[in-house]
Amino acid sequence: MRVAHEVGPLELADYQRAVRLLLRHPLITAAYPDRSALPLVRRWATQLRADLFETLGYRLLTTGDTARLLRVQDGLDATRPALTRTDRPFDRRRYAYLMLALAALGRAGTQIALGELADAVAADATRIDGLGMDTERKPDRDAFVDAVAWLERRGALALADGSAVDWVNNPDRAEALYDIDREIVGAIYRPSRVLQHMRSVTALLEGDSGLAQGRETTRRTAARKARRLVLEQPVVYFADVAESLRGQLRSPALAEDLERLTGLGVERRAEGVAIIDFSGRLSDVRFPGGGTVAQAALLLAARIAVYCGPNNRVSRPALLPVPTAAERLAEAAGRIDSALPYRTVLEELAGDVPASGAEQIEPATYPFLPDAWLRRAMKELVGQYGAAFGAQWRADPDRLLGQAVALLAGLRLVATVEGGVLALPLLARYRGVTAEVKSRTQPTLFEDA
Repeated sequence: MRVAHEVGPLELADYQRAVRLLLRHPLITAAYPDRSALPLVRRWATQLRADLFETLGYRLLTTGDTARLLRVQDGLDATRPALTRTDRPFDRRRYAYLMLALAALGRAGTQIALGELADAVAADATRIDGLGMDTERKPDRDAFVDAVAWLERRGALALADGSAVDWVNNPDRAEALYDIDREIVGAIYRPSRVLQHMRSVTALLEGDSGLAQGRETTRRTAARKARRLVLEQPVVYFADVAESLRGQLRSPALAEDLERLTGLGVERRAEGVAIIDFSGRLSDVRFPGGGTVAQAALLLAARIAVYCGPNNRVSRPALLPVPTAAERLAEAAGRIDSALPYRTVLEELAGDVPASGAEQIEPATYPFLPDAWLRRAMKELVGQYGAAFGAQWRADPDRLLGQAVALLAGLRLVATVEGGVLALPLLARYRGVTAEVKSRTQPTLFEDA
């Protein structure tokens, strides 16, 4: 396959920047993520449309004011949630309000008052068991405005007058008026299937979407899936994928295609494959990174790597099987499907849950670190490096441990299991990490003689 074969060497870096923008931001508008993004993508739209479909099975739709990348989903990923105004992950209530707001905006005209939109969302929310929305309750108003702010940031709504913050604090005395961009509203939410026809979220995944099927050969489909896995996951372990994909992942052509497409390096080791993004141009999470949680996670990763390394002859951790990809998918799908309002779904439209055709994979075993070991390690790290940590984290090492483990798990450095974590192979990269707490002593004008 010849990726970007019509792009000259002098323009290749510009083209690769457009690819990374689309992969990181599947919806691009005139203002989101910034004003330079849409002109760049539109310049390369024809080449991008051909390459992204041929390489990954993704489809690029462009209009006058939007560029929308329709990705193929191979699994469920909880590591890239929608974020609130304070950068906290959306909960189910906020996701529900977001969907109901999009539905209400689809029925609205060119402008809408925040109170009017809230009333429309509240009317629909009260018909859903376990949801509801009471504009007299500030927590409900906060959740609703987080959904509105998410839409505003992407350009679906533009504040024309008033203040959403003032409305949250006092809806009886304050109001906000928004202009509606119907083109962006329509581009934001484009499911591959009508939701009323589904009994499980797994119906949205690649095996049932039809986006990568048809007349394509099995090998071509497998090659696309292998490239998607490497692009979408921090690391792909050979032990975690079916035998039919391992050959594709080991192929030099996969690395060549992805490096040409993204401008980033592909690292292949005995255990798996990963794209190396030192600059953060594609990744949404930087690691190592700044902040107490990232620093504590790095120190914890180094300590786990040493403990599980070959030089530790004092005590060897037990080896336990890691949950397979199919098991992780089933667990995540079960949590999502538990929220489906079956009583409001039309039975004659909903189809049966598709049977999984995935190959059975023998689970690999990795070193097991129990919760007691992790808590002890984190307390030691706080005692040794606590001067560099925030006061709130020093006072609550268990909370810091939970956040650090969640970060490591999201990066596939560890796998969380009942009672502890499993150390995955990529963790060995951080075995040699050292840290030093910088002194905060103020300099003096005169030194002692």
